[in-house]
Amino acid sequence: MVAAPATEDDTGELTTLIESAYRGRSSVGWTTEADLLEGRRTDPEDLALIVKDPESLLLTFRRDGELLACCQLERHPGHGYFGLFAVCPGAQGGGLGSSVLAEAERRARDDWGVAELRMKVIRQRADMIAWYERRGYTRTGELSPFPYGDERFGVPLRPDLVFETLVKPLR
Repeated sequence: MVAAPATEDDTGELTTLIESAYRGRSSVGWTTEADLLEGRRTDPEDLALIVKDPESLLLTFRRDGELLACCQLERHPGHGYFGLFAVCPGAQGGGLGSSVLAEAERRARDDWGVAELRMKVIRQRADMIAWYERRGYTRTGELSPFPYGDERFGVPLRPDLVFETLVKPLR
């Protein structure tokens, strides 16, 4: 598996991967949010902005040239933020996601020197939160509202969505 920073040339392929893991009729696998949200998860323009941001790193993970996973790291004072994590549905369940997460943690710790990694997960995604807890993340109880009315984040299918912050010390 080869991990590399994404380029603007990768944004179309990344959009397809992320959408397949999270949304719509083509979304399959245990990471799908299709029961909670409709609409897009991201688009090439949003991803291009991330690629250009000096405080962000969008990583691609390829095997034999095939894009199998991605994730984003953002640098903040004292911590890193982990997001846009997607694994090709056909490659889920074999440990690839754990490897991607471990590489993101290593880069945040070693390259940026941050002491912890944070993320926000939709609180209603109990299986996903449990997966992160098995990898050392803890629930903080810190909740933030889902951005209802902003279709850049999807169209909610239920009225009670909320994000919970998870955190893991990296040292």
